[in-house]
Amino acid sequence: MEVFLAQPRGFCAGVVRAIEIVERALEKYGPPVYVRHEIVHNKHVVESLKKKGAIFVEDLSEVPAKAVTVFSAHGVARSVEEEAEARDLPVLNATCPLVTKVHNQGKRYISKGRALILIGHAGHPEVEGTMGQVPGPVLLVQSVQDVAELRLPSDTPVAYITQTTLSVDDTRDIIAALQAKFTDIQGPDIRDICYATQNRQSAVRDLSKLVDVILVVGAANSSNSNRLREIGTEVGVASYLIADGSELNPDWLKDAKAVGITAGASAPEVLVDDVIEALRRIGPVSVSVVPGREENIEFRLPAELTAG
Repeated sequence: MEVFLAQPRGFCAGVVRAIEIVERALEKYGPPVYVRHEIVHNKHVVESLKKKGAIFVEDLSEVPAKAVTVFSAHGVARSVEEEAEARDLPVLNATCPLVTKVHNQGKRYISKGRALILIGHAGHPEVEGTMGQVPGPVLLVQSVQDVAELRLPSDTPVAYITQTTLSVDDTRDIIAALQAKFTDIQGPDIRDICYATQNRQSAVRDLSKLVDVILVVGAANSSNSNRLREIGTEVGVASYLIADGSELNPDWLKDAKAVGITAGASAPEVLVDDVIEALRRIGPVSVSVVPGREENIEFRLPAELTAG
């Protein structure tokens, strides 16, 4: 069986930075280090950090006084930051710089008096963080239908921002609907949309031309991993989301000559290797990487972890 690996796949720069912040904090300050929300949406990563001494909490009230606290890559609401400040907690902010950029865009649009629309998934931690960072009302839209239901006059000055784990392709129709509905609308340049999301989705489209089945390695609660599986299905290739090799169902591969593997932005390469090993237990495989975009972006760590 031929196995083709998508390129790029797996960790993006924001995830690498977030995990490194927790690991370095554990080295520098010693365990425990408290992390608000899963640092990234991957159980394997979370469990590995737990073993090193990270404690994951959903609420700052669970963090003891003076304990080193990390905010996850998804970002947090301003109220969470204020609570940490009021309690004098030493905070390391692992919010992805691209998420912070969206927060700043939203604040800028609101300061100019525009009604702000956020394109994203309700309940996603990044969306909750963004809505809680912007000092004013934010209208959340998830679909073209949501745009049709917006109760704003067409000449209202509006602006839109988007959740970073959505790609240009994911948001195109919604943005077009907003532009058709409002006469005075502004939004970020499409180059501001998360490069990692777009690259991984483009890589799946390339992969789909070569294979009979696509396996997406990622967590069930990972927005970008779910979208990769959806894209495979949309282009007509049987696609499955699996956490690791233990979830591989041999029945999926019955008539498959070629299998494609990709991984969401929060899935480590070790899990891709685990899936390849699971395939090898079924029969002999040859593995090759599909040529794709090289990513060489790195985000700086907080100064307090790099000094000394």
